[in-house]
Amino acid sequence: MSTSMSPEEIERLARKRAGAKLGWYIHASVYVLVNLFIFAISQYGFGRRPWSVFPLLGWGLGLALHGISVFLLGTGSGLREHLVQKERERLRRQHGDGGTP
Repeated sequence: MSTSMSPEEIERLARKRAGAKLGWYIHASVYVLVNLFIFAISQYGFGRRPWSVFPLLGWGLGLALHGISVFLLGTGSGLREHLVQKERERLRRQHGDGGTP
């Protein structure tokens, strides 16, 4: 029950999704590098207190939410498209329209 897309629409969506994934990979790389640096400072620098866990957890939550938005809920993702299709089918049954949009 999927609608066909033109080659231009496919290209646009593919570029958008690839850009979103690349953004997440860059975010994850910066997260690892910065948190390694922060961990080193907290272990070998200022008083040897394990304070580095706080930015690690806070930023980690942000990274996880970013990943969910890109890989699970983003435009064209499997979960999002599945939910849209189910909602479309429910509305068609409710309104008695079996045709295409």
